Amino acid sequence: MEVKSTGTSRLFLTSPVENKDDIEEKLERSYQFLQGTIAGLSDKDAHEALNKALLKEKGYEEVSFGLLVTILTEPHNAAKSYRDLTLITRDGFGLIVTNLSQLVLDRYLKFNDVVKQQLVWLLREMIKNAVSNVDNLVWNLMRHAAGGDVSPRNITLIESLLDVFMEYRSWLEKFPLLIASVVYTYLRIIEDHHAPYLANLRQKEVNFLISIMREHFHECLVIGRDLVRLLQNVARIPEFEQLWRDILLTPKSLSPTFNGILQLLQNRTSRRFLQSRLTPEMERKLVFLTSQVRFGNHKRYQDWFQRQYLATPESQSLRCDIIRFIVGVIHPTNELLCSDIIPRWAVIGWLLTTCTSSVAVSNAKLALFYDWLFFDSEKDNIMNIEPAILVMHHSMRSHPAVSATLLDFLCRIISNFYPPLTDKVRAGIFTSLRQILDKRVLPSLLPLFDNSKLDRELRNMVRETFKEFCNAMPLESSSKEEFNVPHSAKYDDDSSDTRMTTTLNNHILDSEPAFSDDEEEPSLTINTNLEDDTDDDDIPLSKVRLKEKSDKSDDSLVEGPIGETLLKLQQESNAEDRCELMEKFVEQIMDLDEEDENLATIAKSLSNCVKNDVKGEIFPEVLTQENLLDSIKSPLFILFKTLYGFTKQDESGKDILNHLMAEMHGDLPNLGYLILYFLKVQIRTENKKEDHTKASALKISVYKDFCQSIEKKIDICIFDDLYACHISDTKLMMWIVPDLYRDFKQQTLNNAQILRVIISAIDSRQFQTLVGKVLQGHLVMFKPENLLTLLKTSLAWESIEQFFLWQLVNAHDISIDTVLPLITELDYEQHSEALTAITLMLKQEKPNADYIKYLFSRDICDNGDLFVFTIIKYWCDEYIDKVAELISSLLSTRYPSTSPNKRKRSSSKTLSATVPSADQVLGHLEKLRIICEKHDCMAIYTLDSMQRALSIAQNNSNDSQRKQFSELFALMEEEEEISATKSRSQGRGRKPANKTTTTNKRQVVWEISDTSQESSEVRPKLKLNFNI
Repeated sequence: MEVKSTGTSRLFLTSPVENKDDIEEKLERSYQFLQGTIAGLSDKDAHEALNKALLKEKGYEEVSFGLLVTILTEPHNAAKSYRDLTLITRDGFGLIVTNLSQLVLDRYLKFNDVVKQQLVWLLREMIKNAVSNVDNLVWNLMRHAAGGDVSPRNITLIESLLDVFMEYRSWLEKFPLLIASVVYTYLRIIEDHHAPYLANLRQKEVNFLISIMREHFHECLVIGRDLVRLLQNVARIPEFEQLWRDILLTPKSLSPTFNGILQLLQNRTSRRFLQSRLTPEMERKLVFLTSQVRFGNHKRYQDWFQRQYLATPESQSLRCDIIRFIVGVIHPTNELLCSDIIPRWAVIGWLLTTCTSSVAVSNAKLALFYDWLFFDSEKDNIMNIEPAILVMHHSMRSHPAVSATLLDFLCRIISNFYPPLTDKVRAGIFTSLRQILDKRVLPSLLPLFDNSKLDRELRNMVRETFKEFCNAMPLESSSKEEFNVPHSAKYDDDSSDTRMTTTLNNHILDSEPAFSDDEEEPSLTINTNLEDDTDDDDIPLSKVRLKEKSDKSDDSLVEGPIGETLLKLQQESNAEDRCELMEKFVEQIMDLDEEDENLATIAKSLSNCVKNDVKGEIFPEVLTQENLLDSIKSPLFILFKTLYGFTKQDESGKDILNHLMAEMHGDLPNLGYLILYFLKVQIRTENKKEDHTKASALKISVYKDFCQSIEKKIDICIFDDLYACHISDTKLMMWIVPDLYRDFKQQTLNNAQILRVIISAIDSRQFQTLVGKVLQGHLVMFKPENLLTLLKTSLAWESIEQFFLWQLVNAHDISIDTVLPLITELDYEQHSEALTAITLMLKQEKPNADYIKYLFSRDICDNGDLFVFTIIKYWCDEYIDKVAELISSLLSTRYPSTSPNKRKRSSSKTLSATVPSADQVLGHLEKLRIICEKHDCMAIYTLDSMQRALSIAQNNSNDSQRKQFSELFALMEEEEEISATKSRSQGRGRKPANKTTTTNKRQVVWEISDTSQESSEVRPKLKLNFNI
């Protein structure tokens, strides 16, 4: 069932659990400000009102953003609002274009359809009016034209942009780099548009590409060797066949500077183009996977990525884009390579082994080895060839078939890539292998090239092709330098088991499990300036395109004594001296006014001084009082200590410190959880034993003041701080979680977002600790009230997160009555985690009328509900009479005329089940009958109570129901015949053995297990026949 958002977002598609973030609130405020300014006014009066509004502080920004929101959400007012925007602009649309570019890059997928449509309209208008920097906006928007995706929304975007490029061709031709990007993008996606219903679009793309490539081939040369790879994929299209002839035979006809295909193949493709074929969302997920996820915990993230982006036949072509991105863009640092984060070769191995198309597999192999073919150690980067050799090396043990197919491809590609360039290809591959040995990526190639796991024919071919490397002894190193630059690839055979632990953690909040589509990422800025192409291969992963906002200490110079102190703090390296300087700084800052205009500059400078002190893990490995105190001996904690003292003494000086920290928060997003950590350490290690209630109130007060200073609600702050904490230090997060749940019960209990951050970040050992704290009484995470809302929200989480959640529910001894109403909304195929947990909870219970009602209120599955069958079958092993009575009572009472005692029921039960209809009960019994026949467990249908209920149901059913449930009612007829036959047999003198014993046993079971009020109405009428 589709859930409609209860939010009022004008721009974005949101879910009920999502809160508006700062950007959305800012745009909404601007829109409301604009409407309040011009609502109900004539054009002339509205123009005057806008001019007055522009004079206010931030008036220009609010009016501009308000008009932007109007253009994007109100098509009928778009032209008028665009005209007003052109009249008020002071910077040639600079503010609008910059913010809109970032908005498109970060949130395009969340735009609703109207906004997406209006975005293209606005783009046309700005191009028509020659607005500056629109090429950056186009580049960002084009990144969302995804490869391997033929969904209507993606096709609409692709065609809309194509129409813009065709209509404003003269504008496009002013931007050489944008021309190359457009060619690269449409060359890539044209191969996905082979379906008949996309024929018109494909022809339009072909005509446009051929035209622009022939006229601007010189601009396309900047793409490099991947232009050839993409042209190979479309070579069978007639128009491109002719282009290929010209490239191979008459290159000068395309461009005077083009000397032939070798010129392209020897030119490495810029990261910009490789990156452009992944949407920003995909890029974030892959960067996270290769920089945050531990090897061994990666499968669920890969499964999520597979479901999200690689599940359709069309999406198989996307694997090449991903491999090229990993090979050419993601270049980990030495620190990352030596950590336990999943390496690039493992991700690529997964992409190869899960591919379902033989064509896509061949293209993926070519994408992996593409930089090998014309590798030049002077111009190319070893990090581009390292993943392929490591995939073959590490796969040889557990997946020798992968290594074999890659070696076979490498041998055959030499002569088959392009026969006239066979010698060049062989030289490129041999140069790659020598570089691999020189840089110690592998000490020797013999274990790979001459491995007993390879079949004889392949081993012979490898030996013949790579004689030089098969005959050579293992090299110590042909170069004196170790491979210690940021290109290191030091993997042992047992690297998956022995690599060191890193400070990075294996979490994504996602949206999603796991990855999550809807939840916030850490603050990242994506470079959108097309002119700043610093394509430096030595930039490590953390600085590739996705860059943290730069913090330059020399942006603004703080003058006076405070500036001198900050300068000394920046330069000082001794920890004690730095703390003394911080104390001096705090004394100086107390003389400032809260509204001092220099406070923001001071805060930024201070952030730059202390940020390196709190990077990574600060939580001690061994938890002792001494180690805890040592962990907070840095300048930032001096600031916290002063604030803590002011709050404790209720002094007024805390206001200026809170204001200072609010200004610092933008540069130090980990400030919040460090405050929480400091407060716990401080109170725990104080010599004087504080009253627990008083200490808790003090912590709440300090943190509450901090939340107020950054203008956020406490629950949002807690979520943000835990999210930031889990990225850098899960041990610290686990340590402060119990205090958060104790001190901020109102904000944390049953909070789905906060809970998910916690359980998606921790490993099994940490989860064990969490459960232990619950059982010890030190942690309470749930309350029965409104727990169902949390459980419903969790149905969209990753499997492991749901299993963790239900184990926590079980640890809290939450009653089955609290969660049972959920079962009517659970699907057997989609919600296996929740149903498994509820099954185990029901296993501990005895059957009663309410449980049966809920079970039979579930939707009827075509193939039968194995959840209902499992519970009924388990109960029947011990309580078959009771279960039969409860079901028969439920069925009988669906026909009011047969239930004279109905009005006598009391309503003392606290659990109120939705009563199923007669058709629902019969439907479930019919499905149970089918399953029971397969499992030979029809005993429940032979009991008198069930027979009587079926008789009542048949007598009260119409012809349609009797026909629908004819086989179910037939069970009753068969039983009557069997009973009659046995009665006649008994009339001839035979008596049943142990009749008294059996009767007593059945009566005992009845008396023990019958707690249902409904069944008590039927019991006086029963006449059990134990002779059956």
